Amino acid sequence: MLPVAISLSFGEVILIVVFITIPIALLTFALNAKNALNEVGKGQFAVEFESDVPSKVTDSDRESSPAAREAEIRQFLEAKAYRQRERGEAPLDIDAELKRLLAEGPSRPAGVDPQLVEEVRQLAIARNERRARQGKEPLDIDEEVERQLRELENLGQ
Repeated sequence: MLPVAISLSFGEVILIVVFITIPIALLTFALNAKNALNEVGKGQFAVEFESDVPSKVTDSDRESSPAAREAEIRQFLEAKAYRQRERGEAPLDIDAELKRLLAEGPSRPAGVDPQLVEEVRQLAIARNERRARQGKEPLDIDEEVERQLRELENLGQ
């Protein structure tokens, strides 16, 4: 028995190839593309070190020692006195200014709205009342107000 020859036109062959390859391509894409985005930038030539990623950077007086803070303030005051001396002005008394600044302690930025401070204080008091009802230890109101204001200040960055 002789095989039957099928006569297909060129258009039919293209349609058959397209209809066979589309499901195969979709199946291959679905199986292999799951983690493709995670692999971008990876490979044998990619370099990634933990030390290259910046750690949590803070600019807080709490984390520095009082001696380091005092030394830093003294450096700023010495630089200010030097500039005043160079301009021919009366130089600043560094020790007196340092004592004054250290006695003041940390202050709020000039742009803090007093109404905002009062609202944050009321929220902290309400939070303490809720914590007391839950049997938890109350928070220090002033510290909580300062923390909330710092968070609000850094919100837009």
